[in-house]
Formats: sequence, C-alpha cells, structure tokens
Amino acid sequence: MSVKLSKDDLTPIAGGGLLHRRLFLKGGVVLATAQAIARPLRAEETATAPPPVDPADPPWLHETGGPFTGYGTPSKYEKYVVRNIGGNRTPAGEGVSWTPLQDLEGIVTPSGLHFERHHDGVPAIDPTLHRLVIHGLVRQPLEYTVESLLRYPMRSRFLFIECGGNSNAGWHQEPIQRPVGDFHGLVSCSEWTGVPLSVLLDEAGVDSKASWVIAEGGDAGLLNVSLPLSKLADDAMIALYQNGERVRPENGYPIRLIVPGWEGITNVKWLRRLQVTDQPAMTRNETAKYTELLPSGKARMFTFVMHAKSLITSPSPGQKMYGPNVYEIRGLAWSGRGKIAKVDISADGGHSWAEADLQDPVLSQCFTRFRLPWKWDGQPAILKSRATDESGYVQPERDVLVKERGREGYFHYNAIVSWAIDEDGEITHVYA
Repeated sequence: MSVKLSKDDLTPIAGGGLLHRRLFLKGGVVLATAQAIARPLRAEETATAPPPVDPADPPWLHETGGPFTGYGTPSKYEKYVVRNIGGNRTPAGEGVSWTPLQDLEGIVTPSGLHFERHHDGVPAIDPTLHRLVIHGLVRQPLEYTVESLLRYPMRSRFLFIECGGNSNAGWHQEPIQRPVGDFHGLVSCSEWTGVPLSVLLDEAGVDSKASWVIAEGGDAGLLNVSLPLSKLADDAMIALYQNGERVRPENGYPIRLIVPGWEGITNVKWLRRLQVTDQPAMTRNETAKYTELLPSGKARMFTFVMHAKSLITSPSPGQKMYGPNVYEIRGLAWSGRGKIAKVDISADGGHSWAEADLQDPVLSQCFTRFRLPWKWDGQPAILKSRATDESGYVQPERDVLVKERGREGYFHYNAIVSWAIDEDGEITHVYA
C-alpha cells in the first residue's frame, strides 16, 4: 500500500533535492513513488530475448516445477550477475575478479561473488594433507591438521576484505568509465567463522622477544607477508567457514587467515605457516609492493588499515535515470578502524550535504548499507557520498588525497567518488 505524500514530505533538506531520511518510516513510501533505475541491456540479452508471454497466464502456472538439487544455484535469469575477471597475465591465472557491487543488496556478498586476487592460480588442496605450522620464537612448535582445527571452539564475525589496490584507477588523470563493481569491486563482505588465532598462539607459547609473525600461503607462489604479533593476538582468526559453508577454493580453502580491517593481502589464503619472529621479513609484498613514495621523499610502508570509504551503488554508471521523480540513493560504506558513524550525501557536487539512513546492523569492520530519498528534478546533478567512522576519520575529497599522497600512489585509494547525471539520465564518473 502506498502512502500519500504531503508537500512538506517532498521539501528538500539540502541542495539538489535531497529529502529527509524520515521518509523511510512512511511504509515504503519511496518505493511507492520511485521509478526503477535500470541498466542498459547487454547485446547478448536482447539477442536471446524470449518470445512475449502473457503475464496474467504464464506457462509456469501450468507445469510441474524442477526437481530438488543437492546444491542450489542462482536463477537462470540472473546469469549476468557475475564477477568480472581481469588479469590472467600468466597461464597459472594471476589476476583479479571484481565483485558486481552495483547488482547486490544488503551487506553480505555471496561466496561465489567474493572478489579474487591470485598470484599463482587457485591450488587444488586436499584438506587431509594440508597442515598449519606455528614455529619460530615459541615454546613449542605446533602442527595442526584441518580436522583438528575443526574441533576447536569457533567464533563468527561479519567482516569486509578489501584489496589494497582496490579503486586505484582513481589515481589516473582522467576518470575511468566503468560500472562501479568493475572499478571498486575488489572488496567484499562475508560472515567468517573460525578459530581465534590467539588460542593457537597461546598453545604454542610465544616468546617475550617476539613482535612479528610471517604468514605464508600454500599456493605455488608461497606468498608471505609480515604482520605485527599484537594484531594477530588481538582479533585475527583462522577461518574455516565463509557464509555458513566451508571456505571456497578461490577464497583460501581449506583455511584462511582473517585480519579484520586490514588490507586484503594480509588475509593470507591457503594458510600453511606462521613463523613467530622479532622483525619483519621485508618480503617482496612489503618492499617492491605495498610501499609508496610520498611527495616529501619518504615512503609509506606497512600501511595495513583500510580507511573509511563509501560508494553510491545506485544510481551509478551503467544504469540510467528515467525522468524526474523520487529515487532512492543507496550504497555501501566500510572502515577498518571500526563502525561507520555516518554517511553524508550530496546531490550538488559537495556544496551541501544531507545525512543518510544507515541500515541495521551497523557492525565494526563490516559493510554498512546506507540509503536516502532524492527528488530529482531532471536537471544535471553530481552525486557524492562521504563516510565518517567512529574514530572520527572522514573520507577525503580526491584533491586532498592526491595532495597528501602525490602522483606515485597505487594502494589505499579511498577518496570521495562523484557520479554526474545529465538531463537525459545518463550517469558518468567525474572528478568534482
């Protein structure tokens, strides 16, 4: 049932037609008055369009449905909601795949759409042969089988993982024109379940001289990174489950290190070894990579924490507006520093801002979904979102970030993103 709007309900509270978030309390009034924001049809979709069907008498009302299946799959009508694969620069498959953020809702990324980053392909690990070893500056080196880890008490947390190189096209001189997931989709959010790493470190008995841990993966590339012991003993976990099922191969099966709020490379997949030490190893992934020259001449190293960030996923490039109406602006925000405190939205390029509604639950180091009604008048507009986390950190404008970090940046791009909408409802990425 729709709710009749009064004049006051549609009076903007900020420039560009942003409306008060209290409209969400009016029984779904925004949905009752908004037209759909649709993406253009792909060529393969129009080429394979089925013949017209009478909606009042579709064929599935007259035939028995399909059988039970051992493992459910998405509807065939959703076959275009997939990861966009990039890279594959070697026969082994080094590269990435992006999560289609613009096609998803809520805060949990389906396991099959979680972004990927591989350095030497996805190993086919037999869990009965896999081992996790903890050694180095410990009282007693320990070796764990996967079966033994499955017997430990576990905990679950909803956490985002973001590649340190996510959104790095934002450093380019000209704004890139892609759907939001193909630009910012090296970030996903899952319910991770596993054994707190502090339990295993206590069992091994960490030496008082220890301050670092070198984590190594079980792929052919033997990727390894150095991590502060204090963080791993605080809230890291050995994940065995993702979204209620065993972690999938591309996401680290049979076990993955989860380091809440820190850049993706620290969340080592196919974990096989933890060496406790008193200094970092200074490996390739913390010297040749993940180290950046600043305008001052100094270099940034060990920049683990992913700072507050937000994205408007609808409306966004690849979609289209259909005339003046009331629309819902929606998107995602997250921060490695803790909870998202608020998200502000601008429809006039940052001249004025309105606070969005944060959808429950709002969890630490997890995706937060935000929403705000918008009365678009059909005139050109520039949409922005700006996240603030509970530490007080505020997502910066692009010019501020570039001034601070210079033109040598590649990692940790978290500037405010701007979408321009023209009179025809076309949406493009701009720097504003």
